[in-house]
Amino acid sequence: MTHEPLTASVGIVTPQHVRLFGASTPLQLDGGTLLHSVDVSYETYGTLNQERSNAVLICHALSGNAHAAGYHSKDDKRPGWWDHYIGPGKPFDTNRYFVIASNNLGGCDGTTGPSSIDPATGMPYGLNFPMITIGDIVRVQHALVRQLGIERLMAVVGGSMGGMQALQWALDYPHMVPASVIIAAAPRLTAQNIAFNAVARQAIMADPHFNGGDYYTLPGDPTTKARPESGLALARMMAHITYLSEQGLHERFGRRLQDRDALSYGFETDFAVESYLSYQGSSFVKRFDANSYLYITKAMDYFDPFPDAETTVQRLTGVESHFLVMSFDTDWRFDTSRSKELVRILHRSLKDCTFQEFSSPAGHDAFLLPHPSYEKSLGSFLLRTWQSITGGQA
Repeated sequence: MTHEPLTASVGIVTPQHVRLFGASTPLQLDGGTLLHSVDVSYETYGTLNQERSNAVLICHALSGNAHAAGYHSKDDKRPGWWDHYIGPGKPFDTNRYFVIASNNLGGCDGTTGPSSIDPATGMPYGLNFPMITIGDIVRVQHALVRQLGIERLMAVVGGSMGGMQALQWALDYPHMVPASVIIAAAPRLTAQNIAFNAVARQAIMADPHFNGGDYYTLPGDPTTKARPESGLALARMMAHITYLSEQGLHERFGRRLQDRDALSYGFETDFAVESYLSYQGSSFVKRFDANSYLYITKAMDYFDPFPDAETTVQRLTGVESHFLVMSFDTDWRFDTSRSKELVRILHRSLKDCTFQEFSSPAGHDAFLLPHPSYEKSLGSFLLRTWQSITGGQA
């Protein structure tokens, strides 16, 4: 008898696609408008058990996508964005759990977003795409989960904006979410975070190639339209700084010069950290759509499920989820005080909530990176949830 290595990858995975809303069954958005056609791209890892009780939904962050683990082909150089955590023997143990990851509404990797074709016009939506909220994103995920024949998830897990979605799930579908893991997230954005998003959007919209969001080149177009790459790259560079810590940047780059022995005394790239950020910006524009960046950051700005005491009580009444809230000590984008703010809200309503802070020099991005203590806590929480729900043995 052979055994799969404990830390094996999920291997080659095939993206899947489904249309969940149509002309006769449109998606009602929080902003009051309808989307008459919504396609969803998603991936799954592991096997759904006979009772359909072992499904874990992964919610991705702003620039993530449905490719959370494994490889799309044997020639892929990099696995999915959370491959270290998803697979046999890993915290999201695919020997036990059926893991679902979908691309968010408004994104640009297969789920309907601004770059998709508007069935009413036959042209890309661009800025005619309706405003969306975290609640809208979760509503589409809920439709996908039901489409997969799952009436109750085992857990919903997300980091950063994904944590907002995990919280929204617990509030909107309380009977479907027995466990919710909210990592490096917050119950609402601060003015500082909204300001970062606003500057990023202005960088995109001020790009001379933005053209009111109409920059898509369609098959058959005689010329290729320029895209607002400079603005999107600038937005990404600024955001990326907030995903790292001062300590992490110093340890990695310090004041080291890039491919030179002396200062240029000009506006060329002198320092290694400048070169690194330029690389991050130029890489990002190859895989992300500027309009999606506008819409998704706005959805984050709008997220505020507990605007006042009365609403908070109403929203948390009936919530059944056991919460695990996790933060990192060098994360200044969503620092630990924001996680504790959420924990206090949940505890005041007598909700079951465990909080853990971890030490890491990696800042906000720490939730994506290997971290033994964090991995152990996450894996233990999921295992206990699985045992409680399925009666399975470790």
